Amino acid sequence: MTKRPLEILDQVLNRQPVIISLKGGREIRGVLQGYDVHMNLVLDKAEEEGENGMVPLGTLIVRGDNVIYISPSVE
Repeated sequence: MTKRPLEILDQVLNRQPVIISLKGGREIRGVLQGYDVHMNLVLDKAEEEGENGMVPLGTLIVRGDNVIYISPSVE
């Protein structure tokens, strides 16, 4: 049986980190705390890879228009 995209997000909600690719080439990792049908996302413990390693960003709200993809993180 095929899963719907929102069902996959429900499985990782508040559990495991996700990887989010954004327009402009940015990639952010964090724990998904919430989302809506427009793909607006709330991330906790967010971090982005910078020139000197991972840069902690804390809690973020990401506007859905900027999201290219979201994927469960493989750890």
